[in-house]
Amino acid sequence: MSILTSIQATAAAIADTTATTAIAMTDTTALPQGAEAAAPAADLSVWQLCIEGGLVMIPLALLALVAIYVFFERAIAIRRAAHEDKSFMQRIKDYIIDGELESARRLCAQTDTPYARLIDKGISRIGRPMNDVLVAIENTGNIEVARLGKGLPWLATTAAGAPMIGFLGTVMGMVEAFYNLASAGSSANIDVLAGGIYEALVTTVAGLVVGIIALFAYNYLVARINGIMNVLEAKTMEFMDLLNEPS
Repeated sequence: MSILTSIQATAAAIADTTATTAIAMTDTTALPQGAEAAAPAADLSVWQLCIEGGLVMIPLALLALVAIYVFFERAIAIRRAAHEDKSFMQRIKDYIIDGELESARRLCAQTDTPYARLIDKGISRIGRPMNDVLVAIENTGNIEVARLGKGLPWLATTAAGAPMIGFLGTVMGMVEAFYNLASAGSSANIDVLAGGIYEALVTTVAGLVVGIIALFAYNYLVARINGIMNVLEAKTMEFMDLLNEPS
């Protein structure tokens, strides 16, 4: 009985050892040959990506700052210019009918909006031919519109130029990546090429982001200025109708 018990214990030990070895071999063969368990990749922050983009990110950052400044500065100026006093034209009409032209001009100065400056120019030309009055108002309107559009060329340039600068950075990065791959010779691997490519593509992403933001900002401001131009035209026609009314 003791011999049989010893044989059974030995057989059980051999079975346990065989099972453990099989599990270990299964875990080893699950990985590619010569590969180790990959450590989890660290997440890249936005700042790290900007650093990886290289020197091309500097002009893109400058263009982004200029675009943001121009947008907010022009948006505030256009909002002030778009403010409209509903009783303004009626008060101007009353002053002109009563012959109080100086009071009408003082009202224009106090209102301090583009359409008020147009009306002020028209009042200063009262007594001259109607065509002269209209030309003076139109010239003033052109000046006011040009003043509202100050800085918009920067937004247009950023919208068109930022993606091009981003593409330039990508091409430069790709050239560097393939140069590093060629220099590595027989020791080259996919990591050398992949690292250079993702660094190069960062500038394209940055350029597109800056360009898209600048494009939307430009179109928004142009639409607001067009709205003000419509108001100026309406005020001009209303003022000319007022001068053409019979006494």
